[in-house]
Amino acid sequence: MKIFVARLPGTPVFDPAGDQIGRVRDVVVGLRIGRRPNVHGLVVEVQPRRRVFLPITRVRRIEPGAVVFTGRINMRRFEQRATETLVVGEMLDLAVTVAGEPMTVYDVAMDEFKPSTWEITQVAVYKGRRRDPRIVDWNEVSGFDKLQKDQGAAGLIAAFESMRAADMASALHELPSKRRVEIARALNDDRLADVLEELPPDDQIGILGTLDPERAADVLEEMGPDDAADLLHDLPDEQAARLLALMEPDEADPVRRLLTYPEDSAGGVMTSEPVILPPTATVAEALAHIRLQDLTPAVAAQVYVTRPPTETPTGTYLGVSHFQRLLREPPSTLLGAVMDPSIDPIRPAFTLIEVTAYLAHYNLVAAPVVDELGRLVGAVTVDDVLDHLLPEDWREGATHDR
Repeated sequence: MKIFVARLPGTPVFDPAGDQIGRVRDVVVGLRIGRRPNVHGLVVEVQPRRRVFLPITRVRRIEPGAVVFTGRINMRRFEQRATETLVVGEMLDLAVTVAGEPMTVYDVAMDEFKPSTWEITQVAVYKGRRRDPRIVDWNEVSGFDKLQKDQGAAGLIAAFESMRAADMASALHELPSKRRVEIARALNDDRLADVLEELPPDDQIGILGTLDPERAADVLEEMGPDDAADLLHDLPDEQAARLLALMEPDEADPVRRLLTYPEDSAGGVMTSEPVILPPTATVAEALAHIRLQDLTPAVAAQVYVTRPPTETPTGTYLGVSHFQRLLREPPSTLLGAVMDPSIDPIRPAFTLIEVTAYLAHYNLVAAPVVDELGRLVGAVTVDDVLDHLLPEDWREGATHDR
C-alpha cells in the first residue's frame, strides 16, 4: 500500500468509536544511514489547535478521507526529537540531487511492508517549475542527510538498528550514562520498550526517570506486562502508582494484577498475555496466532485452550495444544480435539524452584498458571524463570558470540 504524504495533511483522524478527534498535519520519520527512513507516526492537530503525536503502531487504516486508529491518543503536545524529521515541514521543497542533477522535492511516498510498519520508499522530484515531477527510489536521492539534527545519535541508532534487543541493551549499558540516556530517549517507544526489557534494573530506572511521565507510561504500555510489572516493582510506590494511572486502562489492568503477586512466585514472573483460544478455534487459527512476530519462541510454543472469555483471567482452563501437534493436524481440526488435558497447571503461589522442577519434569518451555476458580491467569516461560534465578548482575557479565 503506497501513500504520498503531501496528500495527508488535513485528513480527518477517527478514534475506534468512529468519532473525529482531529486532522493530520504531518508525518514523523527517522532518517537512517544507508537505509530508507522508517515512519514513527503522525502529527495530529486536535482542538484547541494542539498538535499531538499518534504512533504509527496505533494506526489501523489510512484511506482516502480518513485515518483510523486504535487504543488511545496521548494528548500531550508533540515535541520533535533530535533524530526525527517532519516530512511536510522539512522534506518537501528541499533542494536535493538525483544522479548529480539538482532537483527539488515535490512529495515522498510511504509503503506499509507489514502491519504498522511503514517506510519512505520513493521521492517525487522536479527541476525548474513544478511540472511533471519524476518519481525515483529513495536511495537515488542525495541531500536528505542535511536534515539530521544529531548526527552522532543518528549514527549510533543506525548502527544499532540491526541488533537484537538484548545486544543493543548490552551496547547501551557500556556507554557513558549521559550518552546512554540520549540514545535511549531518541528511540521510538516500541524499540525503547524492547531494549528496557533487556537492561539491568538500575539502567531501566535511570532511563525511565529521564522521560516525562506521559512518555514513560507509553513505553511501559509497549513492554510485556510481566516486564512492566518487574520495573514498577523497583520504583518508589508513589512513582509507580502515577505511571499506572497514566497508562491506558486496558494496558494497566494486567500489570496491576501481576503486581499483587510476590516477585519470586509463578504469579510474579508469568506473562498475562499467552496465546489463548477457545476449543472451537481451528488448528489454522492457532498457527496464525503463533506466527505473530512479536511473540517470543517460548510463548509461541503452545496455545492454551479455555472457555470464553479468552483474555486473562479467562473462562475455565481446558488444556494446552503444543505447536508440534498443531503442525501434524489438518488445518480445519478444532483445538478441542487436539489439546492435551493431562498436564496439571500450576498455581500463582508456586515458588520459582517449584516452577523450575515442573518445567523440567514435563520437558516444557512454558507452563499454564490457573487460579483457584480454574481460570487461566497467565503462563510462566522458561526464559522468565532463568531471568529470575540467575544473579542480579548476570546481564553485566554476559558475553554474546557473534
